[in-house]
Amino acid sequence: MPFDPPVPPARPVPLRPGRKLGPIAANVGSAHRAWLEPMRDTYLRSGLTLSELSGRVRFAKSKLSELLRGTGLYPRWEIILSLCIELNIPQWPLYRLWQQAAVEAHKSREWIERSSEKAPLTTPHTAPLDHSAFRELVENDYHLYAQVFLDDDQRDSAVSDTFDILWLCWNDALASCDTRRFAWQVLHATVMSRTPHLDGRPAFATAAFDTVILQSLTNTSARLNQLEESLELFKAMSRLPDHQLDVMVLRRLCGFSPEGASALLGIPAAAVRSNERHAVHFLESVICPLPETEGNTS
Repeated sequence: MPFDPPVPPARPVPLRPGRKLGPIAANVGSAHRAWLEPMRDTYLRSGLTLSELSGRVRFAKSKLSELLRGTGLYPRWEIILSLCIELNIPQWPLYRLWQQAAVEAHKSREWIERSSEKAPLTTPHTAPLDHSAFRELVENDYHLYAQVFLDDDQRDSAVSDTFDILWLCWNDALASCDTRRFAWQVLHATVMSRTPHLDGRPAFATAAFDTVILQSLTNTSARLNQLEESLELFKAMSRLPDHQLDVMVLRRLCGFSPEGASALLGIPAAAVRSNERHAVHFLESVICPLPETEGNTS
């Protein structure tokens, strides 16, 4: 059976009087959601009511509720900074994510700069040492994965945002059953939020142009044939469950060994091999047999 990682026990959520905070609005963009979700999670674990938080940051309760649900006008940095300070959230990664979401919300550069000037950051811009060490260890490999789904600019942004989001919830990552698995789930969600989807599944046919086998072919006819096969393969791969898709991307498109994929995903090498076998069985049931691939990436 495919490996399903154990789910860590949920933290008890403090009981609050009054109406429960509603969910994030469905129309909230991926950049906005990237900073809003960690902020909401921190608030929900704080034990504060909206009324209490409203009094501390001197912001109307109704407006605070809108902010935490992603409704209403895009918030200025002043109120976000006051929430950072009150909820003890790292300011610098949240500021970078807030900036990107402001651009997504069609805010002008002047609007962003004015808001930032009125509320300068008050904490150091350096991430925790263990976070920085983890980033140095996996960042290049994260880029290889993201490149399969995104163009260069989107790839760089997705990976950078992944580490900012991880910084915001680094304590949760350290407290999880496996920091590598926690981080991979953040990367996967961030990349998929930027990847075009068709019928609910990721569309990544452009990756066909970057496969090693295609780049190694000089004959035009051979390249066209390989491109057609790659497009068919990627279309079928998009139908795989997420954990199998990630294994196949790392193994067959990025050239990772089972042990290398295991270290990156935070799952046993046996689970990597099992997921790959199930994925290959499915793919061979809908297209021609796949070539064997043994990567050297560790």
